[in-house]
Amino acid sequence: MGVLGFLSAALRPGHPDFLDLPWEHPLSDWAGRTSRLEDLPRGESRHPVVFVGYEEGIYALKALPPGRAEQEYELLKGMEEQRLPVVEPVGRISAATPAGESSVLVTRYLERSLPYQALFLQADLHRYRDQMLDALAGLLVQLHLAGAYWGDCSLANTLFRRDAAALEAFLVDAETSELTESLSELRRHHDLDVMEENVGGALYDLLALGALPPGLEGPATGQQVRRRYEELWREINAELVIGKGDSYQIQERVRRLNALGFSVGEIALAEAGGQLRLKVLVTDRHFHRDRLLSLTGLDAGERQAELLMNEVQRVRMVLSEERQRSTSLTAAAFHWRERIYGPAVEQLKLALGPELSAVERYCELLEHKWFLSERARADVGLAAALEDYVRRFAPADQGAK
Repeated sequence: MGVLGFLSAALRPGHPDFLDLPWEHPLSDWAGRTSRLEDLPRGESRHPVVFVGYEEGIYALKALPPGRAEQEYELLKGMEEQRLPVVEPVGRISAATPAGESSVLVTRYLERSLPYQALFLQADLHRYRDQMLDALAGLLVQLHLAGAYWGDCSLANTLFRRDAAALEAFLVDAETSELTESLSELRRHHDLDVMEENVGGALYDLLALGALPPGLEGPATGQQVRRRYEELWREINAELVIGKGDSYQIQERVRRLNALGFSVGEIALAEAGGQLRLKVLVTDRHFHRDRLLSLTGLDAGERQAELLMNEVQRVRMVLSEERQRSTSLTAAAFHWRERIYGPAVEQLKLALGPELSAVERYCELLEHKWFLSERARADVGLAAALEDYVRRFAPADQGAK
């Protein structure tokens, strides 16, 4: 068959070359042949998948038939350019083994992500199950708005990552996907039909394992995701007719979409018999994330950013009252980051270590503050919440330092 092993690669800069891996063997036979293998949670896959660790990070490698990795790599890059929630494409590699030639897709491992099974098998994650359905529906809406046809929407092809008190969903497998200018109604509904069937099948598998809680049934749960999808789709694509003197409704419409996380790219107005027909075109679902980044330099998930922007708005109100004059959002954001967020994060890092990102840890602190305030039926304040959070969750050896 000729020379076995690595043949060629196309990789983005800033990542390893992966040349030290045992390419002369199929990925399914790499156990014991390289020390770079990482044992991480994974979903189901019809193809062999391994995780490898380097100084630059952890990467997922998926073996595919010749030519298929190239196609999926280009497709994921196109989706990434449209800021869709997909795993980061790193490159593709061709290799020859005794089993034949294969192409390998390389993506960056999505840190702190969870396959759907973990939400059922880990007792401490049960509260996220309902958010999982919302996250899957939201992911499908975002893809369809961008003209992306998934082709195999399922829980197995999705990874979930905690985003404040909710979940964010990411597309992992794009083998059957296509990216077009706009998606036809026929293909959009076909994607929903496939999703319903696949969600039902995944939950039947969990039922067989005895891991499906009461109230979650396969077909009914798939239908529930579809209903959530259709509600969100209608809200985004609604066309309103307003009076010419009711222009305030334009900003109300924009604010409703922003509250859902969607950025508005264009507002279309057309005269309609003495009234105005209003159509708002959304771009992506990063409104709060982009706003937080521009004001504070912090990169966060969309739900996390929404939570932190609420904090900034509260600081703005307090500062305006104290100074007896209006305070700009920029000044409030600077004050919040320097006087509130920064010191709190430093205390959390000293007490609990750097395992979680600063933003994620601070959002957990805010969730803890909400819990304590609900129990006390009064706002306990950030300082008291921080003290209680550290006391409860700091490791014994860390707290003693």
